[in-house]
Amino acid sequence: MTKYLRFLLLSLSFAAAVVHAAPPVEQFFAEPKLADPVLSPGGRYVAMKVAMNGARAKLVVFEPGANRPPAIVAHFPDLDINVVQWVNEQRLLFNTVDRSVGQGDRTLAAGLFAVDADGANPRQLADVHGAVPVTGSRVRPTMLDWNHFILEERGPQDSNAAYMLRGELDSSRRAWSAMSLVKVDTKSASSTQVPGPGHAMKWMLDYAGQPRLAVRFEDGMTEIHILDADTGNWRKLAAFPSYGVSPGAFTPLAFGPDGTLYVKANRGDTSAVFALDVKTGKLAAEPIVNTPGFDFDGKLVFGRGKLLGIELRTDALGVEWIDAGMKAVQADIDKLLPATVNVITVPARATTQNVLVTAYSDRFPKAYYVYDMATKQAVKLGDTQPGIEPKQMGTQQWVQYKARDGMTIPALLTLPPGRPAQKLPLVVLVHGGPYVRGNSWEWNPQSQFLATRGYAVLEPEFRGSMGFGVKHFKAGFRQWGLAMQDDVTDGARWLIGRGTVDANRVCIAGASYGGYAALMGVAREPDLFKCAIDWVGVTDLNLLYSAGWNFASDASDDWKRYGLPQLVGDREKDAAQLQATSPLYLADRISRPLLLAYGGVDQRVPLDHGLKFRSAVTKTNRDVEWVQYPDEGHGWSLPQNKYDFWNRVERFLDRNIGAAAQK
Repeated sequence: MTKYLRFLLLSLSFAAAVVHAAPPVEQFFAEPKLADPVLSPGGRYVAMKVAMNGARAKLVVFEPGANRPPAIVAHFPDLDINVVQWVNEQRLLFNTVDRSVGQGDRTLAAGLFAVDADGANPRQLADVHGAVPVTGSRVRPTMLDWNHFILEERGPQDSNAAYMLRGELDSSRRAWSAMSLVKVDTKSASSTQVPGPGHAMKWMLDYAGQPRLAVRFEDGMTEIHILDADTGNWRKLAAFPSYGVSPGAFTPLAFGPDGTLYVKANRGDTSAVFALDVKTGKLAAEPIVNTPGFDFDGKLVFGRGKLLGIELRTDALGVEWIDAGMKAVQADIDKLLPATVNVITVPARATTQNVLVTAYSDRFPKAYYVYDMATKQAVKLGDTQPGIEPKQMGTQQWVQYKARDGMTIPALLTLPPGRPAQKLPLVVLVHGGPYVRGNSWEWNPQSQFLATRGYAVLEPEFRGSMGFGVKHFKAGFRQWGLAMQDDVTDGARWLIGRGTVDANRVCIAGASYGGYAALMGVAREPDLFKCAIDWVGVTDLNLLYSAGWNFASDASDDWKRYGLPQLVGDREKDAAQLQATSPLYLADRISRPLLLAYGGVDQRVPLDHGLKFRSAVTKTNRDVEWVQYPDEGHGWSLPQNKYDFWNRVERFLDRNIGAAAQK
């Protein structure tokens, strides 16, 4: 390790040496000091984003084993480096974001830039403005329009060219009609469109980094198209409904070195990885990997021309190695770093013995290492949150409890440090979505912030959550405010029954759907939940249909036409249910203290949800704290807003179920 890297690491980890009785909010919600390291294709270099002391995120390249300092190869005074990708062993592609302003004030596109690993040959490829300015007498270098984006797939990595996406707006100019695939020279910015099936929204490259698969979404259907290796023509491989659970549906994962297409599909209750015959469209008889109790969530790990293992998330993220050599490497790394789960990333086309290691646990935020398989030595790159002292964090565990109808509900339970698990105050933290999976077993700033303030935190995977099988998912259809809500309530009562939680000190909180569930909790169960915290939460289910979405939102017209009626409820057939399960129309029943927070430019849950509910609930409830962040969207992006909000949460909980409430 060079003296320069030691200096970088000391800078990144200095705050960890300072132990606080109660870590301040900034240490939980600050932007990571180091983020998203990625190995070059051969493993010679590692590129990463580094942001020190609130400064802009810079692109840094480090060469393990070389006696020279990490090099800052790209930085901007008014932008932060965002997504980074290797074009080849010597060249990088990246885009940017402005983290100094909220979503509503972001007027620039992500742009596209390229630079060599040593900082040479920088090139702006795509504009960051919404339109390319007209060239006057001054000669302007070729630049792509603002609507070009990084394709997060590994390309050929054998030239200066990379595949990218070009968004095509529909006639309304507020939604994407297609994502075309273009091949761009990262030194000249010249581009060529790749022929495809038309109106594709997603693309997949094969093992050699060449276009092979495209996905279309139209009229509630998903179409999978494949480039036929024999004819060179695109053909439809499969089609199935986009929403709900459909026989024959699958999710493409990757192409293997021999051309095998691996997909995620359901043969039983949970999804697994299968090989799919691209000629017939049929799945193999047996899965490649199965994760009982969990849907497959992960990716295939290839290297040296073969399948080495499978990265997957069950209760936590890890890698199951098929390759005996990598099993041995994993064992060596686990001996070196025994206090953490250690996830290995191998380079795409290894010419070195370097691998990247992501180390984490429930109490340790992520740290990154480069490990040399030949010398069995590791060089630490840095910590994402160096101000966090693991000994001060709570412990987290997966638990299961029975809902009132007998369904098993998985959940994460975080317990506060240094306290017996008896008669604790509880925050039920409900995840958003809701048709997603919540958190995994790992360090989480929200749950750990609450745990260090003395609260137990329960994060239920209520029915309708994804990741736990078809039965669990389908049981949540049209159950907003009904069985989905019962699952949340039953989790709190289960902890009370075990003696873990004080029945008189329970609060419910969440964002988006979680905010909706928090409000429904105090409407339906005021004797159980003593307070509620709702941020960016849905308050009127009918507004989900009438909101004016645009291309910055993932709530498409297709979703409103086909997804909402099936998963939430039909606005005509289920009108009575939608009203009966909307907090807006139950406002006069809510007497418990509320903390409400909304973003002024939220395009997922528009501000009207919050304003209308506040107007209704304050007619009968005087204990309502309201905060509006004018420049924020669906969640908080600005550090000062994160700090303000979570400080409010701490004070609110303290006076309602915390120490102050006991005085």
